[in-house]
Amino acid sequence: MIQIKNLHKSYKMGSSSLHVLKGINFSVKEGELVAIMGSSGSGKSTLLNILGMLDIANEGSYFLDDIEIKNLDETRAAKYRNQFLGFVFQSFNLINYKNAVENVALPLYYRGINRKERQLQALNFLEKVGLKEWSKHLPSELSGGQKQRVAIARALVSEPKVLLADEPTGALDSKTSHEVMSIIQKINNEGKTILVVTHEKEIAAMCKRVVTLKDGIIVEDKKIKQILLK
Repeated sequence: MIQIKNLHKSYKMGSSSLHVLKGINFSVKEGELVAIMGSSGSGKSTLLNILGMLDIANEGSYFLDDIEIKNLDETRAAKYRNQFLGFVFQSFNLINYKNAVENVALPLYYRGINRKERQLQALNFLEKVGLKEWSKHLPSELSGGQKQRVAIARALVSEPKVLLADEPTGALDSKTSHEVMSIIQKINNEGKTILVVTHEKEIAAMCKRVVTLKDGIIVEDKKIKQILLK
């Protein structure tokens, strides 16, 4: 599903440069649930941005579903993101003046799907995350955990190949974090490929594989005995 070879990324800092990723080799099979761990400055956010086609590498190759991701202008990058990827963010990124079902339906609007069909599909995915009865509520009327579940439904509604979750529990308390990770485990068990970027060992332990970055390189990549949530 994902194949990365010898990936390098540097950023210019005045007259010098900061070498953030230093030859990353990394692959993810369809249906995996992978945690990408690392402290601040380890390169995990840069790696996620490249996987999400929000940034490009200086060297190396990136294949997603057997398509090489390179030399993309913003139009093609946006098309591939919409076709292949779903995103879940720590800060939810919901539109405040749209209710839950409208937020979930938004990616379908950009695909040109008619309003009635958008609503039906959005309601279906809200039901998947246990929030169908909250479909008409604005983000301001939802708890943090409910907002993240709406965000997960929005990420899934366009049936992406891969779900990228960037610190999805970072703004939540422990109980709510477990609820969100339980939904992520359920979605993964249905066959969805999911990458979770986190700095929390407890959250990583709820995945099936942990890839640890330090100073721009992978220092550990291991399958683990997953902590299963109800």
